[in-house]
Amino acid sequence: MSDKLLTGHAPHILGGKSVSSIMWDVIIALIPVSLVSIYYFGLKALILILVSMASAMIIEGAFFAIRGKGIKHGLGIRDGSAAVTGLLIALILPPTAPLWLAVIASAVAILLAKQAYGGIGNNIFNPALVARAFVFMAWPSLMTAWSNPLTISNWLADLTSGATPLGGAEHSLFEMFLGNTGGSLGETSALAIIVGGLYLLLKGHIDWRIPVGYLGTAAVFAFFTSKFSFYDVAFNLLAGGMLFAAVFMATDMVTSPTTKTGRLIFGIGCGLITMFVRKYASAPEGVTYAILFMNALVPIIERYTVPKTFGGVKGA
Repeated sequence: MSDKLLTGHAPHILGGKSVSSIMWDVIIALIPVSLVSIYYFGLKALILILVSMASAMIIEGAFFAIRGKGIKHGLGIRDGSAAVTGLLIALILPPTAPLWLAVIASAVAILLAKQAYGGIGNNIFNPALVARAFVFMAWPSLMTAWSNPLTISNWLADLTSGATPLGGAEHSLFEMFLGNTGGSLGETSALAIIVGGLYLLLKGHIDWRIPVGYLGTAAVFAFFTSKFSFYDVAFNLLAGGMLFAAVFMATDMVTSPTTKTGRLIFGIGCGLITMFVRKYASAPEGVTYAILFMNALVPIIERYTVPKTFGGVKGA
């Protein structure tokens, strides 16, 4: 037989949604977060977003062009995955990050965390978080140089240095909910994140078990380690990048489990590790390493949560 069996990108689950439609829905879901970041951090935020997205698409396009597959395949025109990666990278960078840092982060995400594994659907770790971990280890001072939000009257002004809530800055829970705090571009506004998350949930692109397991575990952990303080629970959920990560990072369908039970376990594990790092480690935030660690455990989680076939042995 001369016919070849061609398969699409993993995970191989029967459904009527294309990779392209999912990617563009993710971009739509990230629009509220992006707009809020531009509102609070000014023109620099917009430029950082555009440079990061363009870098990711150009780097992936160049990769495919060098391999003789045509630049159009890698420019996000076909599936939009490079554009999503670039946008996510921008939103997890501080607003003071130099543009070259976004370019390097995009290169690491596309080449080392994605294409090195065989491209979309084959990567083990979330590309944007691999990039963040890399630039954080290489240039920690740049990744922790936060700035204060701007106002309409000084929207075009230079950003001034500041601190995040996790770094000791004092902000009300209401300010943290709206996004009027220091932090990475896309991680400050809980309201914008929730709006985007609800859109993805209604479109069926994310499973509620991961963010609920993640945030619920973090809430319980905070409650029992803070002498039963509800304020501390709310603070931990709103501060830092946990809410953004629970909605947009941990739910990545390529690097998270495919089973319902596995997704819940995955979310719980992310929550436990994040809160353990926050409470007992020297680093103020543990989101990146929590998700990357749980990414590595996905094959094990899948092995023991996939339903047993008739006559088969579970976990065999």
